Amino acid sequence: MGLILEKMNDLDSRAFVWVNTRLGNHFERLVKGVSRTGDGYLYVGIGLLLLWLEPQRGTPFFMATLCAYGIELTAYLVLKNGIKRERPQEQLADFSALIKPSDKFSFPSGHTAAAFVFAFMVFQFYPAYSVIAFVWAALIGLSRVLLGVHYPGDILAGMVLGVFSASQGLAFYTSL
Repeated sequence: MGLILEKMNDLDSRAFVWVNTRLGNHFERLVKGVSRTGDGYLYVGIGLLLLWLEPQRGTPFFMATLCAYGIELTAYLVLKNGIKRERPQEQLADFSALIKPSDKFSFPSGHTAAAFVFAFMVFQFYPAYSVIAFVWAALIGLSRVLLGVHYPGDILAGMVLGVFSASQGLAFYTSL
């Protein structure tokens, strides 16, 4: 099993270097801006706005999303502090991230997980906006790689965690 994990880590590191070499920091301001939209404030703002403007659909959206974030945050903390994968700048010589990460470890990407929770809930409650929400969530994940704080594998894990947490949060809310 150790050899498989080593090969996966090597592939992830090479993919990280490839993305950063190809795209680099040509769009640093844009990438930082996209990443900031995943800090959480926008989710709360949109949720509260929907709760206020459209209580019939906004209330279940808000409550189900709250359940999903509870699941996501718990799983994220367990995984992040259990796996303890170092961030790219700690593992790769001559590489510096463009931002200071919010915590020490890399796997999974919390920004990506949260963005995919939100996108999945938009898909469930406001399907007409789901393509925009999923593209935006994917861009948040890509921004985290371009900023140098996550490997592509961290992003994939964040996507899976986000969708899983959202589906479980929705199931929990509907069972109440």
